[in-house]
Amino acid sequence: MKIDLHVLLKTALMIAIGVVLPIAFHAFGWTGRVFLPMHIPVLLAGFLLGPWSGVIAGATTPLLSSVLTGMPPMAPMPIALQMSIELAAFGLLAGILYTRLKLHIVPSLVLTLIAGRLAFSLVTLAAFPLLGLQSVPLAQVFGASLVTAVPGLVLQLIAVPTMVWTLQKYALKR
Repeated sequence: MKIDLHVLLKTALMIAIGVVLPIAFHAFGWTGRVFLPMHIPVLLAGFLLGPWSGVIAGATTPLLSSVLTGMPPMAPMPIALQMSIELAAFGLLAGILYTRLKLHIVPSLVLTLIAGRLAFSLVTLAAFPLLGLQSVPLAQVFGASLVTAVPGLVLQLIAVPTMVWTLQKYALKR
């Protein structure tokens, strides 16, 4: 696989935005768990730069943010690790569905959001026994992850297609 410096730099920019954007949301009292600000740059990386950039941004951003800011936390529940897997799935699927399979942005985003939340739920369930917690049904964890994040999912459904269309039209021309 050939490494393109432009793509690498844009991926790094998405990671940096993914670390800074949640700080801005928290400054206004908006919680990351509800508004999911870290997800937006990762989704943009997948949609605009492809699946590998999406995976790199998704896997790296929560862990780097956790180390630099303490958000998302690693204890008592390893949320940063859970999010790292979820966001890597987001970036991968966004890139595959949109850039490789050429699906329209909206269905690509909807499928990506569902699959990413499912990945988060599966990782959460896998962590329960390791943390000595009682297991619960997948539907309960998945449903809770969707209900809590409704404002963030709505934000993503509005902002991500708009940003992708705008950046493709104006900013990403070489």
